[in-house]
Amino acid sequence: MTDPKNRPFLINKDADGNVRLTVRSTRYNSQGYPLVTSLLQDELFKTATAARAFAQEHFGARPGEYSAK
Repeated sequence: MTDPKNRPFLINKDADGNVRLTVRSTRYNSQGYPLVTSLLQDELFKTATAARAFAQEHFGARPGEYSAK
């Protein structure tokens, strides 16, 4: 399981009520400072389960790698 502070998949609802998936990647600079890059996916989902299934299929996500907002 990944560190809760660095979960690479964020699932949240937008203003229209659609569920969105954001893929985050963390890398560290030469002084150990984390640099997080977030990429909002274009797909819209009706449920969080559908967003999880998409992340598993396209990014190889595992249980415990999700964060909800």
